[in-house]
Amino acid sequence: MKKLFIICGLILTSTLAFSQILEPIKWTISGKEKNDSTFEIEFNAKIEHGWHLYATNLPQGGPQPTQFKFEQLDSAILLGETNATKTAEKSFDENFQMQLEWFEKEVSFTQLLRIEKDFSIKGYVEFMGCDDNTCLPPTQIDFSFGAAEQRPLQIPVINEISSQLNTENDLWEPVIDELRSFETQTFSTTDNSLLWIFIKGFLGGFIALLTPCVWPIIPMTVSFFLKKSKNKKKGLFDAILFGISIIVIYLFLGIVITLIFGASALNSLSTNAIFNLFFFLLLVVFAISFFGAFEITLPSSWTTKINEKSESTTGFLSVLLMAFTLVLVSFSCTGPIIGTLLVDVSVNGSLLAPAIGMGGFAIALALPFTLFAIFPTWLKSLPKSGGWLNSVKVVLGFLELAFALKFLSVADLAYGWHILDRETFLVLWIVIFAMLGFYLLGKIKFPHDSELKHVSIPRFFLSLISLAFAIYLIPGLWGAPLKSVSAFAPPLYTQDFNLYEGETHAVFDNYEEGMNYAKKTNKPVLLDFSGYGCVNCRKMESAVWTEKNVKNMLSNDFVLITLFVDDKTPLNDPIKIEEQGKERILRTIGDKNSYLQRHKFGANAQPFYVILDQKGNPLTGSYTFDENPQHFIDYLNSGLNNVNK
Repeated sequence: MKKLFIICGLILTSTLAFSQILEPIKWTISGKEKNDSTFEIEFNAKIEHGWHLYATNLPQGGPQPTQFKFEQLDSAILLGETNATKTAEKSFDENFQMQLEWFEKEVSFTQLLRIEKDFSIKGYVEFMGCDDNTCLPPTQIDFSFGAAEQRPLQIPVINEISSQLNTENDLWEPVIDELRSFETQTFSTTDNSLLWIFIKGFLGGFIALLTPCVWPIIPMTVSFFLKKSKNKKKGLFDAILFGISIIVIYLFLGIVITLIFGASALNSLSTNAIFNLFFFLLLVVFAISFFGAFEITLPSSWTTKINEKSESTTGFLSVLLMAFTLVLVSFSCTGPIIGTLLVDVSVNGSLLAPAIGMGGFAIALALPFTLFAIFPTWLKSLPKSGGWLNSVKVVLGFLELAFALKFLSVADLAYGWHILDRETFLVLWIVIFAMLGFYLLGKIKFPHDSELKHVSIPRFFLSLISLAFAIYLIPGLWGAPLKSVSAFAPPLYTQDFNLYEGETHAVFDNYEEGMNYAKKTNKPVLLDFSGYGCVNCRKMESAVWTEKNVKNMLSNDFVLITLFVDDKTPLNDPIKIEEQGKERILRTIGDKNSYLQRHKFGANAQPFYVILDQKGNPLTGSYTFDENPQHFIDYLNSGLNNVNK
């Protein structure tokens, strides 16, 4: 999936202004004779910050494990297995949605061999590197020791084997400079992501305002400041200072969390199966509390001491302590919202994300205290506290319960329990949102609900939205993609019953065959470098390629060629190439496809798209991961517009 997103990463949210080669893992391979009959090979991998190298033993359906293949052993025998010099880290991999083992920073592997005179050893290391968003295709590094260094394998060089490639050489000619010459539109998500985090924090703060823990405090606090002060200006100043204090407290909380854990640790927590299981249980407890079964509050002694301290002090410290008292008193309502927000923003991986999210939350929470202090007459029009506040809590309880299932889904996928496959998840969401709709209509009541004599217009429309959403989810039980909830629901492949046939797939998975067909039909080519385990590739196919206009263009206006860089089908004959001054051997179809991407286009991350004419020349720039269908349509049109030119 995602087993989603990346799975090979192939969750590539990084956007490239032009193609580039990533080499986050560098190998140094050395060998030495320990004595006359024993030889030791050391494989040392240095891994860039933020990247990891997978261990040697991984479950099926995941990434390429690190493997050491010995193709030629003359007068040499392996003694045991190739072992790492340190223990691999175990964690939940968001890219592949499963529990995996990997190494970070640096790791060495050693292999012992029994040798005789004139021994010969030749082989290669096959590995795969990933970060939190991106995976590179499986890569091979060759090694040789002893006589093998003087007797290389006789394998044809790629530039001399046009017959073996079944193509004209110009189809393989590099076009890296041509790609860069186009003013390629890129889609950077960093700024927008931080803006969206602020918006989500602000919405969370606005929702917190409408809870019984905060709403009744607004008029009391503003009136207190205005009546307490000797003059109106002083009261206004204190109320504004009170709002600023709330912002300072929550910003400080966001910054402290980041400093304690760090952005990478927060991201690791958010993708850790045990943590997700814990957070599922926590949200369920909060939901039950919101439904009225019990009240979650911080120790009363805390708020009492803080309140007493605020009364015994003056100036800014007094106002700050009063704001802190509000934070403690409102915890039972704001805690679940803040917790959900922090977990959500942690996947951004940015040091600023928690602070920006908490800043948006605090501004929304503090704004009313300042505005009502500036315009005190507005207090008269403020809706009075009542049963509607409890209804807000109950609605939040339903939403907390729905979001809790997302965290359970992550743990379920990690441990392979299969208790929350896609159809089970959707059934639970359908029930939750249907019950929410009936609750808003007054058909379901909880302990602290007031008697509902009539349904207000806003309440009616909210119930309509909730019930409509529940009905919208129903086709998903038969395999409908449900793009709007694809980020929450388990992947489609976990569903047993799937009637959906609206996906778009390439007719060709061979470069030369697809290019020959393009010549016959006089159509441009959309070349798609993908991976079987690439989650972002699957996201593009399910969220973008199924869009009606995109589907029509891919089917009618282009020859779509998909090349899998992790296809393990052996080539009929291995191909020896020279790349960056080193000899490498292409052994599989995936090796050949990956080399084409590096050699011709100067890129090695997926998904990667490029539009070509029938001679293999680019018609526009390259395109990477972006789930906006209109952006992809614009990209396709840019290629079509250049066909005649």
